[in-house]
Amino acid sequence: MFIQTESTPNPATLKFLPGQSVLDMGTADFPTADAADKSPLAKRVFAVEGVTGVFFGTDFVTVTKADAVDWDHIKPALLGAIMEHFQSGQPVMDEGHAPASGHAEHDGEDAAVVGQIKELLDSRVRPAVAQDGGDITFHGFDRGVVYLHMQGACAGCPSSTLTLKMGIENLLRHYIPEVTEVRPVAV
Repeated sequence: MFIQTESTPNPATLKFLPGQSVLDMGTADFPTADAADKSPLAKRVFAVEGVTGVFFGTDFVTVTKADAVDWDHIKPALLGAIMEHFQSGQPVMDEGHAPASGHAEHDGEDAAVVGQIKELLDSRVRPAVAQDGGDITFHGFDRGVVYLHMQGACAGCPSSTLTLKMGIENLLRHYIPEVTEVRPVAV
């Protein structure tokens, strides 16, 4: 098994590509070691000292490290942990714990606008941020303000504010006049 790595715009995050499916669909975010109890793979990755976050996409694992830790010191252990997991035959997620589809539900008078927002996020935004090892999902819409949740490499990335304001906000405002602003939320 050969695992490729890619840097991300977030210097504290590295993207690991095991060359096989990680999740059949959706994403899974483990912002703390305590959140990893439903995933044997996430538990293995958190066992490497210095790991502060783990995120799964369909074909990648994104790992976030503590600032005081150097990638040169933990990357070999992370490669080993990911390889051991896939060779063990264990599932990525425990039975009964499905990955998140992503977007929060929203109904009511703004349902049509929210549908447009989700469609643009799914077709234009999410594929681009997945390339960088992260995900951005819809969290809410209130009086013209779109609330988005940033995960994986996007969470805590130095360029995330620029991505939200200059990229996503401009895109949504261009196609959907009801959108006036985009704000991040922490879940």
